[in-house]
Amino acid sequence: MIQSMMPRRVPVECGDLPFLIRRDGSWLYRGSPIGRKSMVCLFASVLKRDKEGQFLLETPAERGRIEVEDAPFVAVGLDWHGEGASQILHFRTNVDQVITAGPAHPLRVAHDLLTCEPTPYVHVRDGAGTFPIEARISRAVYYELVALAEPGMRYGKRVLGVWSQGMFFSLGEIAHCAG
Repeated sequence: MIQSMMPRRVPVECGDLPFLIRRDGSWLYRGSPIGRKSMVCLFASVLKRDKEGQFLLETPAERGRIEVEDAPFVAVGLDWHGEGASQILHFRTNVDQVITAGPAHPLRVAHDLLTCEPTPYVHVRDGAGTFPIEARISRAVYYELVALAEPGMRYGKRVLGVWSQGMFFSLGEIAHCAG
């Protein structure tokens, strides 16, 4: 009860911090890789996203912006059970967090504007605004998803997709073949 009466401590703004999270999920500090996974996991636990989509490291005492090339995490493993609408997909990230795809953790696939190459993501946690914190799904895990895919409909189009927790997630449109 006493804790709720205390004013919330506002973190000190530190501006831009010398951190970079590369597309492959590696974390750098002042241009040097952070080699200790436990340190990366600690920093990952205080990673936030503001209303403008900027990534922040925020502790109760300090807050600063960091640079992220794509998504801050990479889904490097997939475990699944069941089939069809009863299938459940569990992703393991590069910081050993397990995310179960479903209503709280949807999958999405973005496509490169020039090459149309798909890049799949899984929602890890909400940000402060409409920009979530996501994990990019590694190519190897994406291929596992494709192997589990089945035909379905999305927005009136035939697609291949996967089920998890009763939700169908499109991986891409099924190409029409001239015959």
